[in-house]
Amino acid sequence: MTNQLNYTIMKNLSLSLLIIGLTFVSCKKEEAQKPEETTTKEEVAVETKPDSATVAKAWMDYATPSKGHEMLAKDSGTWDAELTFWSPDNPQEMKSTATVTYKMIMGGRYQEGTYSGDMFGMPFEGKGMVAYDNATEEFVSTWIDNMGTGMMVTKGKYDEATKTSTFYGEMVDPVTKKAKKVKEVITYIDDNNQKMEMFDVSEDGKEFKSMQVVSKRKM
Repeated sequence: MTNQLNYTIMKNLSLSLLIIGLTFVSCKKEEAQKPEETTTKEEVAVETKPDSATVAKAWMDYATPSKGHEMLAKDSGTWDAELTFWSPDNPQEMKSTATVTYKMIMGGRYQEGTYSGDMFGMPFEGKGMVAYDNATEEFVSTWIDNMGTGMMVTKGKYDEATKTSTFYGEMVDPVTKKAKKVKEVITYIDDNNQKMEMFDVSEDGKEFKSMQVVSKRKM
């Protein structure tokens, strides 16, 4: 009887110690987590919103024409353009001519280019818009024309050392009905002469020159 009583007491004591031990471990875990939670709350508290003056200045800087816009404004006027096209399936190049008029709009913030001419025996008209984003410090270009119903969008930067602007973007291939990558390089020969080269970029990164536009300012 005594042995059984001792066994029962020891069993209950062991169970009590186990419960106490688990409770102690649980408390330690909570204590270990508290500093992290406190730190997180403190970090969130530090992330304060900018004051109204800072916000106003940021928008003012964003809306004010800069050197990038001055560069676009230099193109203002009328240009004669000679266009040359190449196709992977046709080694013979095709040529066309057009007249281009550039002007700055919306207080000198955007460049609008209007193209007119003949292409493949049909009247051709196109419209290009170029912005210089003060925040990202890059040029953003869009293009539409009456030879399609889509829009080409490209982004790029100007390199003073080479006097070139290089744009990368996408346009839809009407044959595959899928987007394809394109690359556009504009070389500023001088204030009155420019050359634009367009490349199709395949999935493996290979480039095919599909178009060239040589422009000369009308005096």
